[in-house]
Parts: sequence; structure tokens; C-alpha cells
Amino acid sequence: MTRPNARIAAFHVNGADRFGVVTEEGIVDLTPEFGDRFKGLKEVIEADALADLVSAAEGRAANYREEDVTYLIPIANPEKLICIGVNFPDRNAEYKDGTKDAKSYPSMFIRFPRSFVGHGQNIVRPPESEQLDYEGEVTIVIGKGGRRIAKEDAYDHIAALTLCNEGTIRDWVRHAKFNVTQGKNWDASGAIGPWIVPFADASQLDDIKLETRVNGEVRQQDRTGRMMYVFRYIVNYISTFTTLVPGDVIVCGTPTGAGARFDPPIWLKPGDVVEVEAEGIGILRNTVADE
Repeated sequence: MTRPNARIAAFHVNGADRFGVVTEEGIVDLTPEFGDRFKGLKEVIEADALADLVSAAEGRAANYREEDVTYLIPIANPEKLICIGVNFPDRNAEYKDGTKDAKSYPSMFIRFPRSFVGHGQNIVRPPESEQLDYEGEVTIVIGKGGRRIAKEDAYDHIAALTLCNEGTIRDWVRHAKFNVTQGKNWDASGAIGPWIVPFADASQLDDIKLETRVNGEVRQQDRTGRMMYVFRYIVNYISTFTTLVPGDVIVCGTPTGAGARFDPPIWLKPGDVVEVEAEGIGILRNTVADE
């Protein structure tokens, strides 16, 4: 079984995209050993080979210091990148129809991979709007594909966990009556990372603390045990209408406390540092910059 505390990253250094295991000393580059077999971490997951990477890195010296590489989003080319909206009770209460009954279903939307950057990279505020906002979220990566996956089997289909700052341009979310696509897909408006952590046990997901900080100030804080739509249900529900495949990324919802909910709203500005942290996964940190 893959160690659940292992950290597997995609990164760029010396003009090439690479992947490896992050240790306390730095990054063990496994591209020379595995690069002929796998283009990136999506292909590693497709081959169910995360454990092979972790084993290969054991006892080896780091090839690079973390500060010498550019972190990339872990899965560069997922077939699907699906986001769940309004998935915590206090967040749900922000809406006028903020009641949940037994017949309700999760809101969801699609994002493009280029709307995200990796850990340590700048999140970009576009010139068209100053309303750049943050949303810290736990994110799952599908390892075993399937259709109509039963809730009791859902965890068998998760390969790894990561974090997301699901950055949003708020006024563009409201450009139309019933979609948020244009406000959620600005280039480099959010982040995913810093790495993926292999998923091995339900305790890694069922009730972990999730927190978002801006310049050190806690803005969002909740526990996944309070989610309205739990991870097992999310996998079950999505796989009902579409076939999940290895490498699919599902961003699972943010707590209350986004900048839009302050009075007046507090938008992200150049120089702000946003940190998303979850127990057992790590800290995703990005600075805001103007385009």
C-alpha cells in the first residue's frame, strides 16, 4: 500500500516538466527512471503506479531544493475537471434558497486546466475586473474509472488528494442567469497543489480541517465532516451521468468566508498571499499579481 503521507509533485526545472517525490530535504526527481513510461502524473495514475514512485524515492537524496523549481498543477491534462458548489451548511445559508432537503442535488460546473497555476506561482487578477476572490477546497483525483459507482465503493476509485484555491472573478459569475462558467475560468485565476497525496484510508477525507488564510488572517475554516454532499456521494452522483476516468479532478466545495461575503467585499489585490491548508495534505500558497 502507498504511504498516505507521501507527497508526489509535478514541477518544471531546467527547461523541462518533471515529476518526483517531495521530502524534507527537497525533491527526488524520478523522471530519469520513469519518464520513458509516463509523460506525467496522470499517466502514473492510469497505470496505478503511485506506489512505485514512492518506493523508488525511499532513501534517495533530493535532486532539487523546492525553491529551485516551479511547481505545476499536479494533473496537467485531466479529461474532466469538475467543481462542486455550495457544499458547506454556512455557505449554503448565504443564498436566499439556503435550505437543503432530501431531494436536493449538488451544484457543479467545469473548469479548464489553464485557469489554474501551481503552488508558489502568482494568481492573476485581470484588467477587466478587480473582483478576484478566493475559495479553499479539498480536491480528489480519480484513480480507478467507472460509471454508476456505488457510494460504498467510491473510495476504491480515489487515487490521491490535493488542494485548490478555486479563484473566481465575482462580477463575471453574474453575467448571465444560470451559469458561472465565464467567472470561473479566467487564465491563472486559481491554483491547485502543491502536490498529490496518495489516498489509502477514509480518515484522510471524512473529517479533516480545511482552512483558508489571506495574509495570515483566517478567512475560511470548517471540517469536511460537515459537508452537505460527502465525498462518497460526489463520486457516486457524478459517475451516474458521466464515466469517470483515471486522472479526473473533482474540487469538492468551499466553506463560508469568501471575500464577496464581507461588507464591503474584500477582493484580492496584488501582493496578497493566499494559503489553503488541510490536515494531512499540506499548504497551497500563492501570491496575487496583476496581469
